[in-house]
Amino acid sequence: MIIVYGLLIFMILGAIVALETNDLLSSVISVGAMGLALSIVFLILRAPDLAIIQVVVEVIALIMLLRLVVEREDVTIAHRYSPGGAFATATALVFIGVFIVFAMEAYREMPVFGEPLMRVSARYITEGFGISRATNIVTSILLDFRAYDTLGEATVIFTSILGALAILRATGKKRDERNDADS
Repeated sequence: MIIVYGLLIFMILGAIVALETNDLLSSVISVGAMGLALSIVFLILRAPDLAIIQVVVEVIALIMLLRLVVEREDVTIAHRYSPGGAFATATALVFIGVFIVFAMEAYREMPVFGEPLMRVSARYITEGFGISRATNIVTSILLDFRAYDTLGEATVIFTSILGALAILRATGKKRDERNDADS
């Protein structure tokens, strides 16, 4: 449990560094570190499917962000602090504090690690073949009981790939054959 709290603090610090640094490359690197920490938290909380999706989306997002940062000539962000900036910082700190309080309360309500929570999965295993009439229990669970979750994960992966292709594609003008023939 201490590891999860440590990773949560690491992610919060990474977010602060990503927002407050003047160098865009440092900001992208800290966002990547936060994504890695989040995938480790998902693994600790026994959600390997979410951890895999997080890693895939994070890698694709980092590739896109690195391409954008490397192509920019100006890699610094000018921070101008005003009285409104202090209010924004104070508001962010209040929301971070509220998040930590709710996260700690949620962790207290979670069962102890290692205790089996087989109520839902026991139903899937015992009634899965009868309800879905599938020949494979994994297919039955993924397509009949968790179809919306599976659709959501597939949509996230598909959208990430489309975004990466849109940014990483070769850009340039289409060649006009009429103009080439005139010259």
